[in-house]
Formats: sequence, C-alpha cells, structure tokens
Amino acid sequence: MYEVLVYVYEHYERADVTYNGDKIARKLSAAGFEREEIHSALRWLADMRVAPTRQTAAASEARSAQRIFSPRELAKLDAACLGYILTLEHSGVLCPQTREQVLERALAADGEPLVLAQLKLIVLMVLWNHGLPSRQLLAHDLFIASESQLPS
Repeated sequence: MYEVLVYVYEHYERADVTYNGDKIARKLSAAGFEREEIHSALRWLADMRVAPTRQTAAASEARSAQRIFSPRELAKLDAACLGYILTLEHSGVLCPQTREQVLERALAADGEPLVLAQLKLIVLMVLWNHGLPSRQLLAHDLFIASESQLPS
C-alpha cells in the first residue's frame, strides 16, 4: 500500500485522486502495482477524506493539553513514531486536528506496527489532503537528519 501512496503523491498534484478511482486504478495497474495494493491504497485515501477525526472541541482549543495514547495506538506506533508525532506538533507542523487525523490514519493502515518511514508517509498524505505545505515536513526531516550527523 505504501508504494502506491508514494506513487500517487509523486504523480498527482491534487489530493482529489479518489474522485476518479477507476481511472487512477487503471493507471496504477499499468504502472505495475498489484490490484489488492491499489484497492487498499485508494480505499485508505478515500477514507481519509470522509472519516471524521476523533477531535473534540476541547482538543482543538487546548494546545497545551497533554495527549495520552491508547493501548491500540501504542501497539501500532513505536516510541520513534510517537516521538516524531509529538515533535511535529510541538514544532507547529501538526496542529491537534491534523495530529488526530495522522493517528486515525495510522490505525487504519494495514499490517503490522508501523515503522517511522511509513508514519512519515502518512503524515505527508494528511498534510497533502489538507492542502497544507509539506515543505515544513521536508525541512524538519532535513534538519533532524543533519543534526544527527553532527559530531558530539
């Protein structure tokens, strides 16, 4: 599914690709993706558009509130993933609403617990869906990558 999401992100400027799912599915099939992967990815994208986030009015107003992760979230996301989400929120890349959608989409992803690269793709897709600049995400990743390579 993740390879299909990367392909969709790289080849389509707009997040409304699910509106013409049959046409997109044919193009993805022609690109060599398996039917099941295509269906899973397009369903995931469509659900992102219509699924309500678990936000509450209090969550959208309280930026300083502490987020407690559920056992299901802890099972799906390791410490690196959770740390990444919190860092993005604290740096202003994610707001409480987009954080909640990232968590909801992470839980909706097929398979085993997510690795950080998969979570980063989910964050990118959520930002893309909201029309938010993903440049912040790239800049954040480049800064973290260069920071980790600095001598101690």
